[in-house]
Amino acid sequence: MSNAAAAPSSPSFRPLYRQIKSLITQSLISAEWRPGEAIPSEIELAARYRVSQGTVRKAISELADENVLIRHQGKGTFVASHNEAQRKFHFVRVLLDNSASGGAPVFPVGELLDCRRGKADAQLARALEITHGAAVMVINRLQRIAGEPVMLEEIRLPAGLVKGLAAEMVERNQCKIYSLLESEYDVLITHVVEQIKATTAGTRSAKLLGVVPGAPLLAIERVAYTYDDKPVEWRKTLCNTARHFYSNKII
Repeated sequence: MSNAAAAPSSPSFRPLYRQIKSLITQSLISAEWRPGEAIPSEIELAARYRVSQGTVRKAISELADENVLIRHQGKGTFVASHNEAQRKFHFVRVLLDNSASGGAPVFPVGELLDCRRGKADAQLARALEITHGAAVMVINRLQRIAGEPVMLEEIRLPAGLVKGLAAEMVERNQCKIYSLLESEYDVLITHVVEQIKATTAGTRSAKLLGVVPGAPLLAIERVAYTYDDKPVEWRKTLCNTARHFYSNKII
């Protein structure tokens, strides 16, 4: 744990809590505190940054509201982790219809179809803020819910972010991409932006999803971000919603 003498200089302009929030975020980016780990106490951070405890508390509260940090009563404040029970369904939006599951959410099980290198086209380069033609890793997977194929997904990640990524690593992490990014690369997904539209099944998607060609599907395009609004993942999901629904919470 860093002491006050080795800490960054105190911010010199207002609002102070926003500057403290930025300093904490930089420590998260540098993996000083990893997902699932406790951060220093408010008193320790106040001494480190030479500000009041109230200023630190306000910065932490904003990061907690953004699901970057999680407060555990009596234990302290921790860096959010995709492996925590309360975040298991945080970015899972397609669920089995309540009438079939008794209301209990069922987590999808992934099957890896392939993992290979590719290049970013102009659209992907804009979405991930990388160079046109830059190397990316392409992951194709089939997601099943209660044994039924429901989602066909194409996922693209900047190759420079996931050096050494191979099919064996994806399978070792049970095709859970966000858990893989966290455990292997210290990258935590903090929020996503999605666009949704209706589409129909082509020959390949129909075969994999067990529907007839031309069957209605839901197309979900997502860009996922880590700290400081840095985009790190693009994915397109084709979803059979015949017995499933897309769930979203708007605050």
